[in-house]
This record gives sequence, structure tokens and C-alpha cells, in this order.
Amino acid sequence: MSQASAAPLHAGAGNPAAAPVSPFVLKAAAGLLLLVSWEIVVWTLAPGYVARPSGIARVFSSVITDAQFLAAARATLWAVVQGLCVSLIVGTVIGFMMGRAAVVEHGLRYYVNSLFATPMVAILPLVTLWFGYNADARFAVIVFAAFFSVVVNACDGARSVPLEYLEVARSFRARPLSTLIDVVFPSSLPYLLAGVRLAAGRALVAAVVAEFFISIPGLGYYLLYNSRTFKHNEAFVAVIVLVAVGVGFEALINWLTKRYLPWSRRD
Repeated sequence: MSQASAAPLHAGAGNPAAAPVSPFVLKAAAGLLLLVSWEIVVWTLAPGYVARPSGIARVFSSVITDAQFLAAARATLWAVVQGLCVSLIVGTVIGFMMGRAAVVEHGLRYYVNSLFATPMVAILPLVTLWFGYNADARFAVIVFAAFFSVVVNACDGARSVPLEYLEVARSFRARPLSTLIDVVFPSSLPYLLAGVRLAAGRALVAAVVAEFFISIPGLGYYLLYNSRTFKHNEAFVAVIVLVAVGVGFEALINWLTKRYLPWSRRD
């Protein structure tokens, strides 16, 4: 290659404008642009009580240290944790039964799919009639929202166990319970984690919607009350906390998958 043709290549390679931009920088720039646009639009067009980034930042520390807010967050998140635990235990058992026993699957599959597609808002009036306007109704709605996600994914995971694994277990005369615990359960873990990820999001939404409808202490009612009393900055802090909880749980599930199930992810 001649020196004349090599010179432009060398100049282009050393050009800073040609260097790729970091994805983190792009995300930060996009987020900053959204915040600035939000601030400007609200400041110029919306009433003074509408939430904007500067107002949220001003009240954020006082809200998250307020005893009333902490009690509301504790009530909502504890109800979600309880509902997820019940849904995970019972849903996994029923899902494995459906996945490994054709009779159980044929008997329950239609009802599970139908209830899974039922909006949780549609059953709230019925739940309040059965359980009353209290925390029991919120717990029932959370379980209803999370339970079927776990069942569907556990069933798919139990059905997707490779036949080679089961044949090896039979060749070593493994008992059905040992096969279920040592073969089916580990092989179904990626499906179970996917079901827990879906169930957690649905459970959080169900808790907030139930608190809207039933008006019981929690982040949902805190958000609704402050919105109706024109304290939008305080209400938006509750939204930020809910988003942070959802993102944190998603990050936890991804970390568990990468840490303990690296073979289930191609990337």
C-alpha cells in the first residue's frame, strides 16, 4: 500500500469523532434530556402543583424519612412478599403436577389459562365482598395476580425436561420424589425464575390497585391521597419507590440467573 493511500486511513482512525459512544453515556444523556424537557414543559405550561424534577428532588429526602410514608411502604412491600411466597410454593407444586401428569394438565389447563388472562381489576369487587375492605382483600388480590404466572411457567418447565435426564434417572432406579427434586426441579429453574419475575411485577401492580380501590394504608393509597390533595411531588416519590423496587427485583433475578444458572443464558 502506498503512503498516499495509507495516510487517510491513519487520519480517520485517529479521529475522535469516529470513536464509539459508550452506552452508559447515551443512557445518561437521554435521561438528562427527558428530565430537562419535563422541567421546562411543566414550568411553562402546567399549574404549580404538577410534579416536576426540581420539586421532587426538593421533597424527596423529607418524604422517604417520614414515618407515615415508611409505614405505607412497609405495608405494601410486606404484603407483596407474603403473596409471592404463597404463590411460589403453591404455584410450583400445582405447576409440576400439571407438567408431569397429563390427567392433571387436561383437567386444569383451561381454567388456569382463563384465570391467568382475567384482569385483576375485574375481581376486586368480588374479593371485597368475600374478604371485606381490609388487608385480607389486598393479600387475596396479590395472590390471584401472582399465582397463575408461577403455575404456567412451572408447568412449562416441568414439561421441557429433556427425556435423556429422565431416562438416566430411571436407569439408576430413582424414586419419583427423587426424580422430581433432583432432576425436574433443577431443569425447570430457568422457567421458575421467569415466572417469579412476571409474578413479582403483577403482584406489585395488584397491591397498588387494591389500595386504590379499598383505601387501606399502603403506597397506593399514599399516592392516591397526595394526588387528590394536589401534592404531586410527594405522590411521585411513591412512584419512584415502586419503580425502584421493581427494577431492583428484576436485577436480583438476573443476577441469580447469571450466578447460578449460567448455562440457561446464551449471552
